[in-house]
Amino acid sequence: MTHTDRKVRIWGRPLLYTSYAQDMALFDTRAKKLWCGGLVLFALALSQVLVDHTLELLATALVAAIGAIGLNLVTGYAGQVSLGHAFFLAIGAYTAAALSGDPAGRTLGFGVTNLLIWLPAAGLVAALAGVLVAPLATRLRGLYLAIVTLGLVFLGEHVFKEWDDLTGGPGVGRPAAAPELFGWRLDRPGPLGSREQQLYLLVLVVLVVFAVGARNLARSRIGRGFAAIRDRDIAAEVMGVPLTRYKVLAFGVSSFYAGCAGALLYTVSGGYFEAGSFSLLLSVQYIAMVLIGGVATVSGSIAGALFITLLSPVTRELPALLPFISGDSTQTPNVFQVETVLYGLLIIVFLVFEPRGLFGLWLRVRTYWKSWPFSY
Repeated sequence: MTHTDRKVRIWGRPLLYTSYAQDMALFDTRAKKLWCGGLVLFALALSQVLVDHTLELLATALVAAIGAIGLNLVTGYAGQVSLGHAFFLAIGAYTAAALSGDPAGRTLGFGVTNLLIWLPAAGLVAALAGVLVAPLATRLRGLYLAIVTLGLVFLGEHVFKEWDDLTGGPGVGRPAAAPELFGWRLDRPGPLGSREQQLYLLVLVVLVVFAVGARNLARSRIGRGFAAIRDRDIAAEVMGVPLTRYKVLAFGVSSFYAGCAGALLYTVSGGYFEAGSFSLLLSVQYIAMVLIGGVATVSGSIAGALFITLLSPVTRELPALLPFISGDSTQTPNVFQVETVLYGLLIIVFLVFEPRGLFGLWLRVRTYWKSWPFSY
């Protein structure tokens, strides 16, 4: 080992890579390992510190992060614009609810409450739907693909409103999937704490697994193929990247994430849902999570999901501060309309002033402190 190698090994600067394995490592610096480990421990500690209502809100945000990561895989990494994410969320939610539902109930149910069965099943059914839609992505791109995926939202909303045996009918709905793991009902107080504490810990573990899986996929040969298709699909095909196979894979994996997120979303927040929940606004929310958090970044997807989900309770307090804004959805202007306008404004602001989103802001802060006290 040369003197230069010893210097890099001892002092850790300037962090030069000497192999492709170091460059492609999941955590390529000690700082990243410490930050990620610290954030996971901090998230675990929150389950013992925060009140149940706040934990339920955070659990909802973590579930949304799973769906946002899925959307980022197909839109951010693979460059296939999708506005139909709500459709795949709905498929996952209804698949899980039907599998765990009461067979003697008024809606379709099979009585399978084991989380290890209905959660993967929800993702697989949604992935199958994504694979069926994916061939359109091989023939369309850009705005045309966005319009086709947008049509999925309206198509799914109509089908789910008419399929009363599965959905319970518009305005009525049905119970969400019942989470049972190793004989424990996690939606009831148990050995790990209250209902909210147990569901929060469950969702946190699932998010960590899905985030690591997405990061590993992004740094693999498949992930590099996604990036090549996103940057220039014709050049990627010339270099030997199989466009059809990779686009189908991108939609399939993204839909799997969305299906699992949809299966958990209403399990941790409320317990009931109906067909009107999966509207265009839900797709816009997930687009906002990706764009505000950071395109083609897993950590940006999580940050964007936390930002958008935690923004909702703030906007719900507007009627108390601004009397002309109503909390009733039948009056205008109401808080729900304000939320929709706010999502649009946030997307515009971030695209104009910080296209890399919250992740880009973090990069600026990190670069500043790494180069301090110098300005370059």
